[in-house]
Amino acid sequence: MEWRCPKSHQPLVFFPDGELGGEASAFYLCPASRLLYRVVDGVPVFLIDEARELPQAEVDRLVRRARELGLHVP
Repeated sequence: MEWRCPKSHQPLVFFPDGELGGEASAFYLCPASRLLYRVVDGVPVFLIDEARELPQAEVDRLVRRARELGLHVP
């Protein structure tokens, strides 16, 4: 199953081991909307109001990192 961003309706990139400045927990990233969705106790929180908007440079860095890790990048 491919999860999609509730705001942009674009596919998400799943980071199972974190990757964001010391955050060790998993999260989903939407490169299109620049939103980061947390995973709490194994459950994704796909609420736009609770998502964190990232600067474009950070999104670009995370997309590059996802490719380096072999994660699925839409």
